[in-house]
Amino acid sequence: MWKSLRIGVLLLVLLLVATQQWLDRIATQSWRDPLWVGIFPVSAEDSATARDYVAGLTAKDFADIEEFFSREGQRYRLPVTQPVHLELYPPGSESPPQLPADAGLVARMWWSLKLRYFAAGHTSFPGRAPATVRLFVLYHDPAHLERVPDSHGLQKGLVGIVHAFADPAMAGSNDLVIAHELLHTVGASDKYDPASGAPLVPAGLGDPDQRPLYPQQDTEIMAGRRALSPTESEMPRSLRHVVVGDATALEIRWSRP
Repeated sequence: MWKSLRIGVLLLVLLLVATQQWLDRIATQSWRDPLWVGIFPVSAEDSATARDYVAGLTAKDFADIEEFFSREGQRYRLPVTQPVHLELYPPGSESPPQLPADAGLVARMWWSLKLRYFAAGHTSFPGRAPATVRLFVLYHDPAHLERVPDSHGLQKGLVGIVHAFADPAMAGSNDLVIAHELLHTVGASDKYDPASGAPLVPAGLGDPDQRPLYPQQDTEIMAGRRALSPTESEMPRSLRHVVVGDATALEIRWSRP
């Protein structure tokens, strides 16, 4: 009897989780209304530079990301003129759990659960509307490291961690990473070779029909780098010449097969 009861409870939990994931997918891929995205900034280290940068952030600092999604949404004739609305929330005092670099499948699953639990307890503010997608943006002092850790966006849980530089000169590059991880949360996959970082052909090219093919004029957002040749690429400094490619548009339901 108790065994049957435990199995029944487990099946009920699994059903509820599956139902919530299905509802989340519908809510984030309908594109009838703006997707409400919360930016939760955090100083990633005990650094006056990082703390001051986070304290000085305003909603205008993320306007280029909204403009990018509006511009690209118009290209795909979305019914909503502003597909994404970014809302800046108060700075956090605690960093979310980090994914170990050598994490295996079980460790990644456990980290995902911890991150979702953390997000549930650190994204609610009295008088502020709750965000549908929650992005923790961890700002690092550029004097302390040359390369930030990898960022992650999860569709399950609609939450992500973005590592960024606390440097106004890097704001454009930070925007690119934020937009990239945001698209992960709504179903987009990476369009680059994980071993080399090179954009995949053709899905990772800004314009696969461009002739000559190289150098590409635009960067595909989920590739993250502009292909200069079959073996060379570079990260853009802003979202100005970045596009949502056809393969990505299909994944996030901006287009249909």
